[in-house]
Amino acid sequence: MKKSLVKYPFLTREVEIYEQDNGHKIVLAHKEGGMVSVSSWVKTGSINENDKNNGISHFLEHLMFKGTHKHKAGEFDKILEAKGAIVNAATWKDYTFYYVTLPKGENNENFYTAIELHGDMMSDPVIPDYEMGAPFDINDKTVTDKRERHVVIEEIRMRKDQPWTKVYNAVNNAMYTSHPYKRDVIGTPEIISQVSQQEVMNYYRTFYSPKNVTTIIVGDFNSEDVLNRVVSAFNWGERPDAPERNILPDRPVEKTVYVENEANINSSFLMFGFLGALAKDLKDNIALEMLAVILGEGTSSRLYINLVENQKEHIFNMIDAECYSFRDGSNFFVQANLNPEYKEKAIELVKDEIEKLKEGITSRELNKAKKKLKSRFACDVETVSDIGETIGYYMTVCDDLSIAEEYMPVCEAMTEADLTEAAKKYLDLNHAAISVLSPKK
Repeated sequence: MKKSLVKYPFLTREVEIYEQDNGHKIVLAHKEGGMVSVSSWVKTGSINENDKNNGISHFLEHLMFKGTHKHKAGEFDKILEAKGAIVNAATWKDYTFYYVTLPKGENNENFYTAIELHGDMMSDPVIPDYEMGAPFDINDKTVTDKRERHVVIEEIRMRKDQPWTKVYNAVNNAMYTSHPYKRDVIGTPEIISQVSQQEVMNYYRTFYSPKNVTTIIVGDFNSEDVLNRVVSAFNWGERPDAPERNILPDRPVEKTVYVENEANINSSFLMFGFLGALAKDLKDNIALEMLAVILGEGTSSRLYINLVENQKEHIFNMIDAECYSFRDGSNFFVQANLNPEYKEKAIELVKDEIEKLKEGITSRELNKAKKKLKSRFACDVETVSDIGETIGYYMTVCDDLSIAEEYMPVCEAMTEADLTEAAKKYLDLNHAAISVLSPKK
């Protein structure tokens, strides 16, 4: 078993990374206190899906809780929640992760139980047909099954009725030409209604390989003891490695893409989308995060002051900017809710504000952005669950935990010129996707 150490900001000890011969990585991070976090991050999400199985990663996330050969469905949640645990999971484009956060208990009793149950769930799920629900015709309104297939389909339907989801899905699809990121992570009712138990199990066996999984333990514990327990809890058997990915990052669209849709709403929704830097490109991603703060975070941002506070007409109800990092390239968004009468003017006003970023950043704006990012980074080591999520992101999306050690120095060294250069490089309106959702006429 290989061992490496990484100095992690604000933690009192180095983070220990162990890699077993089968590729399964185990990360031990020490945080004093009575709470512990046990989580596993799998390098799969919509990145490994296609038009025929879109949504299978999220569906599998639900089904992973439906029992193992040792524990029947419902036991996992029942045992842990009785001990005060928070048990959950999430699926995104680059990963799926599962976590348990709970008090250690007397003599670490709760902690050890969580490790055993978590390892069993991750390495030996059963996913029985009777828990999944039988495939059915999505147009058959007489089907009233309440099993997990129908739970997920209802979740999809509820989400797709939301205006922000509609406008986001349109801009996300328009930003990409061929990359799997263009698909909605949650999938479609048509696919989920038909996917078979065998397809789900094949997907699990393909991508939930030990080499694709990083298990992260955060808390106050004896490393050797916990390491041995984690190794023992995961029974991988003779499972082959997941296939190598041959997906190249997408290039930005060659010209501005404009998409407009209608819905039964009273106000309009607007979103600009730009493709950004790869997740491991720390400097450019920090620059984009800072630009999002300066442009659209809070009431001191440019968008709020210039387009909400100082506008004579009431055009915008809200407007902000955000940046999300992904393995194959980040996304930079400007999003707004506005008065439909001013749609064309609103788009031009947003364009003007984006262009003004390229004319220069003030030292005051730079310092504000630095403080925001450094404060946010420090807050992410306040709890065991936050530490687990941050480590999981760097290990899974960036393939390198040492990037976390570089975050604060790179952030502090950023200059006004760096931000201006990043704005020119990534926020080119000729390579933007613009999505509008308007009220039906």
